[in-house]
Amino acid sequence: MTNKINRVLIALWLLLLPLAVAAQRTLSEVAEASDDGFNFLVITDQGRNGYYDQKTIAHSMGELAGKGDAEFVLTLGDNFHYIGLESVSDPLWMTNFELIYDHPELQIPWYPIIGNHEQKGNVQAMIDYSKISRRWELHRRYYSLSFRTDEGETVDLFLLDTCPLIDKYRNDAEYKSVKGQSREEQLAWLESGLAGSNADYKIVAGHHPIYADTKKADSERLDMQKYVAPLLDKYHADLYLCGHIHNHQHIKRDSSSVDYVVVTSGALSRNVKPIEGTQFCSPVTGFAFISIKSGRLTMYLLDKDGNELYHFTRSKATHTSYR
Repeated sequence: MTNKINRVLIALWLLLLPLAVAAQRTLSEVAEASDDGFNFLVITDQGRNGYYDQKTIAHSMGELAGKGDAEFVLTLGDNFHYIGLESVSDPLWMTNFELIYDHPELQIPWYPIIGNHEQKGNVQAMIDYSKISRRWELHRRYYSLSFRTDEGETVDLFLLDTCPLIDKYRNDAEYKSVKGQSREEQLAWLESGLAGSNADYKIVAGHHPIYADTKKADSERLDMQKYVAPLLDKYHADLYLCGHIHNHQHIKRDSSSVDYVVVTSGALSRNVKPIEGTQFCSPVTGFAFISIKSGRLTMYLLDKDGNELYHFTRSKATHTSYR
């Protein structure tokens, strides 16, 4: 009986979702709402040589970057499908990045995260390209960034290399760039950084989700729940951002103050359904936009044209509201 009720509730939720989406902001209205904020774009799973909406999304990102005065682009991994890169001169640099994200307003810093597909190739090439590119800023496998907004609010970002944290990848020789990477050292680095951070907003990001609806191996999320989630709760992180699943999901569990957000694919998306804690989900392609101003962080989940599907806000007191 309980399962039947749950199926009915999910069906009603999905039926009502388009009604909620229809009233959301356009790209220009998102930019206007974020005026004078500290703003940045979030993209993930986009490496498809321009196909499957990638070019459309790249154009929308450029338009929002300009109108919304974006500071940088945060990319959450799988920038290069399917087997990563061979070298700094690999043609994929052109067909997946330089010639796709050529909008004038996207000539800003890009802060990448390493995805699982890239672990099949030469991860060092992703790092070395930072010496060639004036916008690609990946100088190490995992790293942190600190910012101060014009209003004096502080933001700390902790960007993870999640494959070495997950046994599935550690034990599979196909992911050759994982070999030799220490899980313990990265977790110690994360804990030290979170413990020492007094920022108004602490944002942790990695390629793999901690909580999400997906058909991918449960072991991926269980390892992330074992190793990463306790640190987010202990040190009061605000957001955990990820990709990998190719759809939008916002999950807020009763047992945690952390907002868990899966950002949809920047090319080729997948179906999704609600799970425990789901506040919103959508199967469309797109990207995300974060704006910080006046004591509030607002995250917008957008479609391929940059139109708002959903947003939520957090204040510095970690109160969250949804729309």
